[in-house]
Amino acid sequence: MAIQRIVKMTFKKEHCADFENFFEQIKNQVGNQPGCTGVKLLRDISDNGIYFTHSYWDNQTSLDAYRNTELFNVVWPKVKAWFADKPDAWSVEVLMESEAD
Repeated sequence: MAIQRIVKMTFKKEHCADFENFFEQIKNQVGNQPGCTGVKLLRDISDNGIYFTHSYWDNQTSLDAYRNTELFNVVWPKVKAWFADKPDAWSVEVLMESEAD
């Protein structure tokens, strides 16, 4: 079953640019992980210190495998040091979608 992973991260204001620059450097490495079909970076429109990563995975096994990679073990500790608050994360499946006319 395909899943989507949404991670909400709140950064200290002085590290927002650091995070954006770092994400630009690693986005393709994350997106090219086996079982990952894409990754996006989103920012809250009312609080520019809140970001979301939205990634698409073939299944939970693929996501779990990424979490055990050297890449993840470099990325997560680096960005974690910039957090202003505890992150939240959800793994979700799409149940329904609307069709655009």
